[in-house]
Amino acid sequence: MTLPIGVGGATPEAELARLRALSFPHTPISTEEYQQRRQRLVAEMQAHNVDAVYLNAGTNLYYFTGLKWSASERLVGALLMADGELVYLAPHFEAGSIEDFWLEPGPLALWHEHECPYALVGEELAKRQLANGTLAVDGSAAFFLADGLRQANATLTLINAAPLLTACRACKSPAEIALMQTAKNMTMEVHKSAARILREGISTTEVTAFIHEAHKAVGAPGGSFFCIVLFGVATSFPHGVKEAQVLKPNDWVLIDTGCLVQGYNSDITRSFCFGTATAAQRHAWEAEKAAQAAAFDAAQLGQPCEAPDYAARAELERFGFGPDYALPGLPHRTGHGCGLDIHEGPYLVRGDKTPLATGMVFSNEPMLVIPGQFGVRLEDHFYMDESGPVWFTQPSHSLDDPFGLNA
Repeated sequence: MTLPIGVGGATPEAELARLRALSFPHTPISTEEYQQRRQRLVAEMQAHNVDAVYLNAGTNLYYFTGLKWSASERLVGALLMADGELVYLAPHFEAGSIEDFWLEPGPLALWHEHECPYALVGEELAKRQLANGTLAVDGSAAFFLADGLRQANATLTLINAAPLLTACRACKSPAEIALMQTAKNMTMEVHKSAARILREGISTTEVTAFIHEAHKAVGAPGGSFFCIVLFGVATSFPHGVKEAQVLKPNDWVLIDTGCLVQGYNSDITRSFCFGTATAAQRHAWEAEKAAQAAAFDAAQLGQPCEAPDYAARAELERFGFGPDYALPGLPHRTGHGCGLDIHEGPYLVRGDKTPLATGMVFSNEPMLVIPGQFGVRLEDHFYMDESGPVWFTQPSHSLDDPFGLNA
């Protein structure tokens, strides 16, 4: 059995040692940039006659304030007023932790467990003569929270803040691009190591565990943010199957994983054969590579986000797959925006007319699914600079040399 270049032949211990020797320095987002983000949001609010925005715990709160806090059943967040004033909201017993985690100190409105936090929001707005105003609510907030705000504040007009927030977050700054570049560089090295440790009899569970430790080794404290490892027919299921698989000679392999650097995501997929690929596998791999390239070439400034999706599907059809969403073919969108959320708008999908603009970041993964046989996903991300699309990581080189080690 002949293995592709860079596949097999190494131990997990040796690869973890290799990864620990690498260095991936990076610079966190500055306080000044968080302030600039809020200024952009204030401009959006004023342009749309919005009096205040509620930012819920999660990536929107983090993006605009630097306060990292996970959403739960308790209201934790911030109100940003159209004049730029920021007020944090939290339970009384969390005040000390909030003050420890926040990047920029500010007014902190508190509620006890028996009190209504939604009424507290209304009270804070009323103090600023906004009791009859328009409150844009973070679109990521759970329904119970938005419904609680509605029931407790009959005079407020509630709208979805998602369009305002996406308008601010869609185009990444150079600092954000740099953090994502670091994350993707780290995951690419992990991919190379994961391919090297493959051996007959290894399980998808073992590979997943190795990738988690490998991400820690390159400097991602939380290890893998996610990881999908699939062998054989399981690769034809885009997000996997419930049972683990054991690697056999000539099995098809799909590995999709990523990590976080200062909250920013990597997300890279490689597909190859653990042995000698069949003619059908080789044809499908070449079709996938061509579709990914076509999507990249179609991603030009000013063109709609749907253009790369159309281009990828047309290329797959040229290879005899599809058309449209028909299988064998591409069953999902070509790509998603990426930043603090691994999937965020806008999207590379039919119907998304958002013009491609400098700073936007997307995955490019027009997965090819051959039901009952195998699937091919080659996923790399690109960002839009002033001249067009730029790869974060170079696409897979070839089926015989997936990582371009002999290129």
